[in-house]
Amino acid sequence: MDPDEAHPAAGDRQHSLCVVGIGASAGGLAALGQFLAEVPPGSGLAYAVVQHLDPTQKALLAQLLQRTTRVPVTEVMQATPIEPDHVYVIPPNKVLTIAGGALHVAAPDQPRGLRRPIDELFESLAREQGDAAIGVVLSGMGSDGTAGLRAIKARGGLTLVQTPETAQFDSMPRSALASGCVDIVAPAGELPGRIFAAITRRAAAGPAAPGPAIVPGAAAAPPEAAPAGPPDQALVGILELLRTRGKHDFLLYKHSTLLRRIERRMGIHRLETLAAYAQLLRSNSQELDLLFKELLIGVTGFFRDRPVWRALQAQVLPQLLAGHRDGQALRAWVAGCSTGEEAYTLAMAFREVADALPDHAHSTLQIFATDLSRDAIEAARRGIYPAAIAGEVSAERLARFFVPHENGWRVAKRIRETIVFAPHDLVVDPPFTRLDLLSCRNLLIYLTAPLQRRLLPLFHYSLRPGGVLLLGSSETVGRFEHLFEAIDAKQRLYRRRETARPPLVPDFPLRTAPSPTPGAEPPPNLEPTMAEAPPHPPSLQAAADRLLLQELAPPAVIVNNRGDIVYVSGHTGKYLEPAAGKANWNLHVMAREGLRGPLSGALLEAAAHPAPLALKALPLQGSAQAVDVSLRPLHDTAGLEGLLLIVFHDLPPAAPLPRRRRSSNPTQRELEVELQRALEDAQALREEMRASQEELQAANEELQSTNEELQSTNEELTSSKEEMQSMNEELQAVNAELQSKLDDLALAQSDMRNLLNSTDIATLFLDMDLNVRRFTEKARQIISLRESDIGRPLSDLSTHLDYPNLQDDVRDMLRTMVIAERQVRSVDGKWYAVRVMPYRTQDNMIQGAVITFMDITAAKGLEARLRADGRESGSGR
Repeated sequence: MDPDEAHPAAGDRQHSLCVVGIGASAGGLAALGQFLAEVPPGSGLAYAVVQHLDPTQKALLAQLLQRTTRVPVTEVMQATPIEPDHVYVIPPNKVLTIAGGALHVAAPDQPRGLRRPIDELFESLAREQGDAAIGVVLSGMGSDGTAGLRAIKARGGLTLVQTPETAQFDSMPRSALASGCVDIVAPAGELPGRIFAAITRRAAAGPAAPGPAIVPGAAAAPPEAAPAGPPDQALVGILELLRTRGKHDFLLYKHSTLLRRIERRMGIHRLETLAAYAQLLRSNSQELDLLFKELLIGVTGFFRDRPVWRALQAQVLPQLLAGHRDGQALRAWVAGCSTGEEAYTLAMAFREVADALPDHAHSTLQIFATDLSRDAIEAARRGIYPAAIAGEVSAERLARFFVPHENGWRVAKRIRETIVFAPHDLVVDPPFTRLDLLSCRNLLIYLTAPLQRRLLPLFHYSLRPGGVLLLGSSETVGRFEHLFEAIDAKQRLYRRRETARPPLVPDFPLRTAPSPTPGAEPPPNLEPTMAEAPPHPPSLQAAADRLLLQELAPPAVIVNNRGDIVYVSGHTGKYLEPAAGKANWNLHVMAREGLRGPLSGALLEAAAHPAPLALKALPLQGSAQAVDVSLRPLHDTAGLEGLLLIVFHDLPPAAPLPRRRRSSNPTQRELEVELQRALEDAQALREEMRASQEELQAANEELQSTNEELQSTNEELTSSKEEMQSMNEELQAVNAELQSKLDDLALAQSDMRNLLNSTDIATLFLDMDLNVRRFTEKARQIISLRESDIGRPLSDLSTHLDYPNLQDDVRDMLRTMVIAERQVRSVDGKWYAVRVMPYRTQDNMIQGAVITFMDITAAKGLEARLRADGRESGSGR
């Protein structure tokens, strides 16, 4: 769902009602019951529940959940105002979202099988409540909810997931955990307590407290946010440990956002104080690495915040293309790219715009994508993503810009080639310059105000005149409006403003060399050097050795496995020369013609089979002299392991050949015949190559056609699989509801049986065909009945009553609906009042008969005595 609505300001959110979004699917009914059973009345929170439901059936979810909690449970109807201490449940075949302090339902805009109602609720919750949003994912199949949790995490909210081992179906919890954006993992029954504890910590820390993880590529408060107070000394010590480890200087990041991730690592190790965790870090370098990765968990996605990309494609990119000559490449920088989704989105958006403009169809965009995390950069370079991105990328874009890869998708090579991924620290590394577009979305909120004020002028310097700056949805340029003008303030698009007076020189980042660790060896000198004699030789022997080396030792170089020259000995100018352009000390570039090809092959052979090699009589360009080259891997030389020694040996010039006399006519004819034969052979080879090329072209076209057919079949199967999976989840939910209903009916049946037996009245239930439907225990004393007699006709049963017209009375009652009452006698002398009445359903439908037998023997005896007494008194008169 597109986030078109503007989310409220941070100040407004802090006073708004906190809503907990809960998503579940198959097996979610039990998990929801466990969760809501632990929600106490008076918590002050509201709960919005989305369960995958069968769109064709009436849902019983609200009634079933009401039995597990003391909080009122309501099914949402249209615009429902949110009240605290209420649970709101999605109705079938609807999408549930939150906006303007109310819950809204709408018809889904996706076909069955492709719907992601949990993601839509979570994304709307992130837009509405920002860092106050809370999302919970419980049991279910598929990956619905993962993208929504990323959206909540991007705005600084709290994300929770049921422990996969406790979930009946663990696909949804595991998908959410794999995204790396989950704060808390616990069994469903423990999650409410964890939510209340997090809210309590947030309230105790004050307005500046908890935020999201440190995520380059995630949502921020405006650069004018008030700076936080001085950080705790233990926190400063932890950040100093990270800095000295060579990770990153986090001191200028908002410490409230740092504490949240550090507390998670403390919880894993069961440590109560920052000082105790700092002590652990001093003794455990691996924990330092894990903490660094924890602080850099990326929250990103393809085409995240779609209105931004629509504005970029409709307005910004066409304007940038119009200002460039055809064929001139545009330059863009995506700072904090995380695992690359945003950089690839920019490349795809540009390609769509350029292809739609005939005059710029051949224009290109060079994207520099950077991030602190080297692991994220490696993942971005691979460009491989799970199948779940089908919920973020349309089928048309998947077919155009991706290729299937194992169980997911890989970005097409033509898109990957437009992006350069590199590790880069925005705080200390120099910026990219001459940019047409700079995207720094959702990064500034993690930085303190001084660092924000330092970076924005730097962004202005990096952009070309007319360049565009793209910020996150919660970021603005603040007090730097004299440097940037708004193109679309709502979408945070700004253009570099040309000021009347030259701006101040920005504070350029400068990476200082890290101080050497005590005891560490100094780094080897990798720059090409010439062995130069010191001005005052320490001894005669050293001077003599140096002179002999210069006079007698052959020229040589030492290279690494990539061919980079790390040491030069002697005069190598005859064999190597610097190439034009930027300095490049690589053997493949510097080798002269005649040596380059053999040396390149020898380097590859030495890498595959590290053994000494010798190249004999290689020609030198522009010289009649030849040279022998020897290559020897340096395996046994301390400090030079993995390097290769290349030595050049000049050969004496060959003696000049005697000048031949001009060839005679017969020899010339022979040469002409040989030349003609060579031309014929070349023509034959050319025809063979053309035929082979045509065959290969035909085979390629057939393979391409087959590939397209297989891809189409794969897409159809994938779509069918998703539909079947969705239907399976819905059936699981329906099955759980029906099972709960069956349990209720079984309990009601037991209650009814006990009630009827407790009345001590013999009762017999018949259907419309006078077959036995049910009976009470007392009826066994009057009619010969067993459990196996259920379903047998009444005529097949023997009774102890003198009542031959029983079946006729039942049929008359069913025909006339007039209740029949008889007093009959049994064979053992007892009297019964028999009452025959219709069996009415809850809908007032007649579906049989009910016969009751009440023992009136005592009443009959009393009646007989009274009559006898009456007769005696009459005869006495």
